[in-house]
Amino acid sequence: MGLSNGFMKYTRVENDWIKPELRLQNFEEMHTYLDDEERRKQASRCMNCGVPMCQSAIKLAGMVTGCPLHNFIPEWNDALYKGQYDMAAWRLLKTSSFPEFTGRVCPALCEKACNCISMEKDYSDGKDIKDPVSIHDNELYIIEKAFESGYMKPQVPKVRSGKKIAVVGSGPAGLAVADLLNRRGHTVTVFEREDRIGGLLMYGIPNMKLDKKIIDRRVDLMKAEGVTFVTNADVGNNTDAKKLLEEFDAVALCCGAKKARTLNVAGEDAKGIYPAVDFLKNVTKSVLSCGANGEAAIADIAAALDKTSTDLNPAGKHVIVVGGGDTGNDCTGTCMRLGAASLTALEMMPQPPVERAANNPWPQWPKVLKTDYGQQEVISKTGSDPRVYKTTIKEIFQKDGLITGVKTVQVEFRMVDGQRKLCEIEGTEKDLPCDLLLIAAGFLGAEDYTPKAFGTAMTPRGVVATEKGPEAYATNVEKVFVAGDMHRGQSLVVWAIAEGRQCAREIDQYLMGYTNL
Repeated sequence: MGLSNGFMKYTRVENDWIKPELRLQNFEEMHTYLDDEERRKQASRCMNCGVPMCQSAIKLAGMVTGCPLHNFIPEWNDALYKGQYDMAAWRLLKTSSFPEFTGRVCPALCEKACNCISMEKDYSDGKDIKDPVSIHDNELYIIEKAFESGYMKPQVPKVRSGKKIAVVGSGPAGLAVADLLNRRGHTVTVFEREDRIGGLLMYGIPNMKLDKKIIDRRVDLMKAEGVTFVTNADVGNNTDAKKLLEEFDAVALCCGAKKARTLNVAGEDAKGIYPAVDFLKNVTKSVLSCGANGEAAIADIAAALDKTSTDLNPAGKHVIVVGGGDTGNDCTGTCMRLGAASLTALEMMPQPPVERAANNPWPQWPKVLKTDYGQQEVISKTGSDPRVYKTTIKEIFQKDGLITGVKTVQVEFRMVDGQRKLCEIEGTEKDLPCDLLLIAAGFLGAEDYTPKAFGTAMTPRGVVATEKGPEAYATNVEKVFVAGDMHRGQSLVVWAIAEGRQCAREIDQYLMGYTNL
């Protein structure tokens, strides 16, 4: 530990948000960053705890806390504090394949488990030592410093094994599998059905949250290291699964869990209703079609979106977003940038408490109210929070095939015949105008045409089954493996990367009879 009293001497300072009224004018990234001196102060707050809860994903009371990648957080915080930037990057990259992604989009499970939070009281001088170390921002600083300094150079394997691996899907899990197996000396080809590499990172997360230049930079590095990428290759449709099994020594399925949940209500066949990820994908394609990532004028992006479908453009429309997670929030921020006339976000669950409940202690994930960037932007523009809790859609109204409004109803969970069921609250129905309805209500598992093409078994949850249980990655089909959301169900980017790394290890063991990954 570089500074024994850093957590007492310095207050937590985060990367600041650009003001909502400014960031709404474009699709560029939304933060400003601390300088070297202030960032090193933040790193000095890390106590190098005897038991660093931040760096290990452990299950407590049924909840997982800490980093799924088991990052050496105290080590690279110490190196960062001392100004040893290359050392910090070396220790960070030892366990984390893509810190530039998680440093932007991860909800920081590590910070919620930081031992600083467990402190019994604050110091009398006003410094709040109970605030966690800014692990998330420190991570991003270290990797960006590594790219800036030239530390991040292609590392081409000196020896090739002669083994060939096909990775189907180029999201965070697929990229992690490809990266690790290529570094091991195997020859890796990644097949992606879209026109750009990145999967969920490219087309499921909007540009202001993850600038697509960041993905392209990493893909270019992986190409220089020997990974081959094939786009517009939809395995199970225009690309033959049987041929991959014949030509490659192993296949990793990393296609995500993209089967979107529908509302299953009357009127859902109207135009102007879209799964959230489909909407975000089309917006991102429009942003990229306008040239420099995120820097194009909003009017140009809207015009490009109109060319795809005028139904997709939220400009001047009453928009309703169903679902209160990250994807729903991304839709909210996107629609505000594109000039929605109004935005309402429906959440089926009750409003979370402002502070932790007694049954949700540290180091569990805090189930507390969070106002994310999209909600901040609506509040800035309209003066009111867009979220309506304990509410869902009961019916969709349409005219001439176009959505015109919805009927909402409040809901609550009740015990009915010994089972917990979601029930309507009588007398709470309400009609709302709606010209664009975006459904961000989660996913039902993986699209099944690719697994069917390989003959892999599926679980009742709609994901690919593994022969030796959920902690393994080999499927029932010889030399076919699975990782990421396609294996565990809808989850976080950091979990997908962790799964990809573990899957790569299992593939290496299968191919070589041993592994040093």
